[in-house]
Amino acid sequence: MPMLWPFNKTQSTVAEPKRSDPRLDGELIASFVRALPDPVLAVDRQGLVIAANELVRDVLEVDPGGQHLSAAIRAPAVLETVAAVLAGGAAALTDFELRFPLPRHFDVYVSPIALTRLEGPAALIVLKDLTREQQIERMRADFVANASHELRTPLASLSGFIETLLGAAKNDTVAREKFLNLMRSQAERMKRLIDDLLSLSRIELNQHLRPSGSVDLAQLARHVGDVMSGMAKAEACEIRFDLPAALMVTGDRDELVQVVQNLVENALKYAGGGKFVDIAGHSDGRDVELTVRDYGPGIAPEHIPRLTERFYRVSVQESRSRGGTGLGLAIVKHILSRHRGRLEIVSELHHGSAFTLHIPAQKS
Repeated sequence: MPMLWPFNKTQSTVAEPKRSDPRLDGELIASFVRALPDPVLAVDRQGLVIAANELVRDVLEVDPGGQHLSAAIRAPAVLETVAAVLAGGAAALTDFELRFPLPRHFDVYVSPIALTRLEGPAALIVLKDLTREQQIERMRADFVANASHELRTPLASLSGFIETLLGAAKNDTVAREKFLNLMRSQAERMKRLIDDLLSLSRIELNQHLRPSGSVDLAQLARHVGDVMSGMAKAEACEIRFDLPAALMVTGDRDELVQVVQNLVENALKYAGGGKFVDIAGHSDGRDVELTVRDYGPGIAPEHIPRLTERFYRVSVQESRSRGGTGLGLAIVKHILSRHRGRLEIVSELHHGSAFTLHIPAQKS
């Protein structure tokens, strides 16, 4: 069977393709924009958004459709680049930084497009997210700096113990056992530190990506209480609950378990002498609140603003003696930032402390 061609070889010119119905242009550009893997929107000659995909709505946290571009992207460099392209300029590249709710950085590619139904030019705007690449570079630098600083002390201790075992305590059985136990303690501390640094790095790497799972924070808190019951018993402390049947949030269950477990563990470690740790929660329909309260010695006001800083400790000696790395509350802060939540700390000396999570309630 002869192959069919869309034109006649004997003719000197190619037959003109049939023009599409101008009314279909809007549907075509919307379909094209939805199919692209990056946040994309299209604007007409007046700067009105005529198409936007779901990714751009997630990034801007607003539906820009039908609005002027400046209502969604308040960045002079981007608006000037789009205006230049709409005025007849060539495709151009600029950058765009979002500062809220979390810092994100984008390369913005703006290209002219032609639509039959529009009188005049239009532009396609593509946002290329560079946040992850920048975070990887920062994470690498931070990890090296933090690890080298915090590991120096236990490594120096290990070196000293080894020299002692090879020298003065070489044949001393009692001293050898003592120093080996100290070395094991320092090695375990280094392992905890490295684990927490890696955990914090992973959380920071995905901090700009909001989780999408469904989590019952009340059920999760009860589960953490069960897991920590052994530690509570060892500290002669009771974990009490005041929770509704369910507290639904949108989030990552494993990360939220880590948050609640860190807070309960801190309460038991540093305030277990108060005999009770209370876990209470409620929702006002917009936000879910979960509070971990202890009745220990409390925290002085000057320390509270700095508690979520990396390696900040109210008492360095006590923290290290209890196996703390100084990263627990920093991890809590970053996980809550990813969930678009926050941590509130209220404390009074000699009357205990309350750590409250505020996380947006799951939309029904």
